[in-house]
Amino acid sequence: MKYFRKNNKYKDRQKDSGMTVTVRQVKNKDGTTTSDINGAIRVLKKKLMKEGLFQELRERSHFQSRGEKNRRAKAAGKRRWQRKMEKRKQELGY
Repeated sequence: MKYFRKNNKYKDRQKDSGMTVTVRQVKNKDGTTTSDINGAIRVLKKKLMKEGLFQELRERSHFQSRGEKNRRAKAAGKRRWQRKMEKRKQELGY
């Protein structure tokens, strides 16, 4: 009976916890290598946006009453419904 052997190829690597972005090493035409920090920042921003961090920061910047939250949620629902109807209108033609 064979047992499953764990692949120890990557055992020396540290396991990153949380959200990580790797910075690529880019070779220039003259042969030198530079770090692509702008690309890493762009990827990090996309990940944070997808996770909803910026929206949460905007919401938590000041106090919102329960009524204000309800009004915002209702307005967002209306916008979603209108977008859905516009899309259906374009697809079906009426």
